[in-house]
Amino acid sequence: MLISNAYAQTAAAGGAMDIMSFLPIILMFAVLYFLMIRPQQKKAKEHKALIEALSKGDEVVTQSGMAGRIAKVGDEFVTIEIAENVEIKMQKGAVVVGLIKGTLKNL
Repeated sequence: MLISNAYAQTAAAGGAMDIMSFLPIILMFAVLYFLMIRPQQKKAKEHKALIEALSKGDEVVTQSGMAGRIAKVGDEFVTIEIAENVEIKMQKGAVVVGLIKGTLKNL
């Protein structure tokens, strides 16, 4: 007739072709892990260590950009002295950076 018969081709390599077709996807996930996920986990681990190490007298900067000295540390909150006789109470998670002692005198 007018239509010729079509036959399925068989792969000579078999399983090797299946792995090679998934290799670019596997490489993409590896690159994604090392460029995005791993640095984010490292930063979260460092922030957690900073929060756990907070103590009275430490100089810190909060998420809102306020710099001050820790006056009191509680379970969930810290009291930060931002000026003489001016104290604010913030969640521990709002502390972003620990400063070197004596930094506030230079500001």
